[in-house]
Amino acid sequence: MSEILNLTPKAVWKHFYSLTQIPRPSKKEGKAIDFVEKFGKDLGLETIRDEVGNVMIRKPATSGMENRKGVVLQGHVDMVPQKNSDTNHDFETDPIEAFIDGDWVTAKGTTLGADNGMGVAAAMAVLEADDLEHPMVEALFTMDEETGMTGANALKPNILKGDILINMDSEDEGELYVGCAGGIDINVEHKFATENNSMDKAFNIHIKGLKGGHSGMDINIGRANANKLLFRAMKAAGAVSDIRIASVAGGDLRNAIPRESVAIVAVSADKADALKSSVEDAVAKFRDEYKAAEDGIAVDITEAEKPATVLSDTDHKALVDAVLETVHGVVKMSESMEGLVETSNNLAIVKLTDGNLDVNCLTRSADDDAKMVFANKMKAIWDNLGCEVKLEGEYPGWKPNMDSEILKTMQGTYENLYNIIPEIKAIHAGLECGILGAAYPNWDMISFGPTIRYPHSPDEKVNIESVDKFWKWLVETLKNVPTK
Repeated sequence: MSEILNLTPKAVWKHFYSLTQIPRPSKKEGKAIDFVEKFGKDLGLETIRDEVGNVMIRKPATSGMENRKGVVLQGHVDMVPQKNSDTNHDFETDPIEAFIDGDWVTAKGTTLGADNGMGVAAAMAVLEADDLEHPMVEALFTMDEETGMTGANALKPNILKGDILINMDSEDEGELYVGCAGGIDINVEHKFATENNSMDKAFNIHIKGLKGGHSGMDINIGRANANKLLFRAMKAAGAVSDIRIASVAGGDLRNAIPRESVAIVAVSADKADALKSSVEDAVAKFRDEYKAAEDGIAVDITEAEKPATVLSDTDHKALVDAVLETVHGVVKMSESMEGLVETSNNLAIVKLTDGNLDVNCLTRSADDDAKMVFANKMKAIWDNLGCEVKLEGEYPGWKPNMDSEILKTMQGTYENLYNIIPEIKAIHAGLECGILGAAYPNWDMISFGPTIRYPHSPDEKVNIESVDKFWKWLVETLKNVPTK
């Protein structure tokens, strides 16, 4: 792991390495908040920590740069805690085991935390540097971005003095992001009246081996959803044998495409072979259906201890149908920007324990009206099942400003550095810019970052060369920020 410290630029990799050693899963990132707060104070810089845990560190302009617009460098300190089922790792206590793999830095069986550790590390490097030209810089480190945008939503106006927000949470080097999707959670709860189990066999059906990924960035590449596959397999099994669901555990994060899903089902002994055959046949079809996007779809069917209670036949079928009716994936592509997803839905979590059902979806859209229309359509499916459905945690999108001064500046600095004009894009993910811009409507906003692949999954990795280019671009941009 210490080899990472020798990578270029050392100023950035040093701080990123430090972050890998600090447990910081969303909602449990207190140690990372303490770390950046102490970092600012140790540098002798004005450091503010607000009520929810956002940290703001202010560094004065260097000599001759006092007439330039102030810049807010922004990143979030929390990370998505995802690991492979065979990895022994506690995200609340254990450091990330990062290592160099060819041209990339990745982690051993877990998410890496480059999302958004790289942005945080770059801001820390700017704060610490004594050899850079820059205007007044404020580093804004937000908390709990991944599971609710809590820090961004709680940020109060009039604390920060900058005019330009540079968000460093994008994941393709050489691209500038000028817009993002908004989102809303669809949260479903229900209590089924279970009945005594009269079946004499039970099986554990475990769909696994999927790639998962970011529910915004990866939603358009056609990866399978483990919850959908599990319920499709149970639908197929139900056509040849009378089965009853006892429990389900699929997915655990609203913003990650579920990679595994498992159910315990009861069945009569004379139908056990038919159940296993139908599930295996269904999974074989899934492998063919998703062969372009998935190469490891697998199923384990093992005999389980007989559950005491199961859902009734009516409730079993109603639940299966409701899950299958719930849309997962791209709903509509953008008509204004080629290749951009406008609206999508992630069927993130399906859990059933002792008759208690919990389902969570994350709906994203660049169009706030379309977002609500679709979310209410999904709500109606679960309303019909008699569930309690709440639409919660709504956050706005960020509309592009093609006349942005910082956009023009960053286009120019990148072209000067690399003789290439950077691409301008919007992103189908919930960058904090939309929320932060509501508190600071005067901000000229932009987002960029190094190349990160498979965020929100244990395959997450960051390209080493792209980090160097990202850093040089940031340094050059700070030297050329527009005047006030």
